[in-house]
Amino acid sequence: MYITKGRPALVLAPMDGITDALMRRLLTSVMPFSYCVTEFLRISALVPPEHVFRKTMPELECGARTASGAPVELQLLGGDPERLAESASRAVSCGAQGIDLNFGCPAPTVNRHDGGATLLKHPERIEAIVRAVRSAVPLGIPVSAKLRLGWDDPEAIQHNAERAARGGAAWITIHGRTKMQGYTPPAYWEPIGRVRAALNIPVVANGEIWSVDDLKRCQDQSGCEHFMVGRGALANLTLVRDCALSLGLSPATEGLGASTLGWLGIMRALSRLSREYGEADRRTCARMKQWLNYAHKRRSIDWFDSVKQAKCSRDLLILVERATVTRSELFASCDLHAASGEVRAPSQSPYG
Repeated sequence: MYITKGRPALVLAPMDGITDALMRRLLTSVMPFSYCVTEFLRISALVPPEHVFRKTMPELECGARTASGAPVELQLLGGDPERLAESASRAVSCGAQGIDLNFGCPAPTVNRHDGGATLLKHPERIEAIVRAVRSAVPLGIPVSAKLRLGWDDPEAIQHNAERAARGGAAWITIHGRTKMQGYTPPAYWEPIGRVRAALNIPVVANGEIWSVDDLKRCQDQSGCEHFMVGRGALANLTLVRDCALSLGLSPATEGLGASTLGWLGIMRALSRLSREYGEADRRTCARMKQWLNYAHKRRSIDWFDSVKQAKCSRDLLILVERATVTRSELFASCDLHAASGEVRAPSQSPYG
């Protein structure tokens, strides 16, 4: 369902404040992700009640899958093994099919409260947390761990990854930077490769995959067959499709993808889906600008300045249309099917 040796995977990265249920539904409908991971659910003083799990991961009502069928893994963050174990058990009782443990978030607020990357300074605690969660959920429920290379020493990944594996992690995902490096380029993929060679569990490589060339270099340097992609998928609508093709996962002509929709089709789909979710238009407009800004920063579009002053989603769509529409794009206009959450063109099957 998630990670299997010998079967490459492309994973949608959890991005706090971005990849909520709405975005997971949209992105997995138009991009061929193998599975996705929720934004982290912070476990602090109390084990969350059932409704919190269902709010964080509405896909629990649908077999822990998005509307287009992509599996979803629930990510937990915290530092207390017992509470994390109890939380994982409750999540599974609600329908979770996999638990990911966050040891990589570099946010200072999270780290000051005993969560995320701060655990990288305590390998024995990583093992204790993974072991507690692994013991608390049925054997058929995979438990994975998300790590960075270390707090400030990239060599720390060897020990931390070994401890996570010893605790029972089914696989680990490694972001190729330390906490202190944050998101500053470059990402270092060679240390990921050394971990992969040393462990007998799958390793997912993450960090700075913006193009197929990046994917291939990451593949060469890490030896990995599984990859997690986040910001790159937002900046480049063809990236996930092209990476899937490179890994032999999906033919380019299968269904309707983000590259076929183009920026106007994607923004229209996001607008429709946001209305279905009852989201305030101000939030929808902010989502659109945030997404387009990723592309602007990567020089994927040159017209962001012409749309960033829009005050509502309707005005933003008009400006995107002026900037992007060609006769062919108008011919290929799409509908968002509210019942399934999939983006489709008439008489075409859903993508991915």
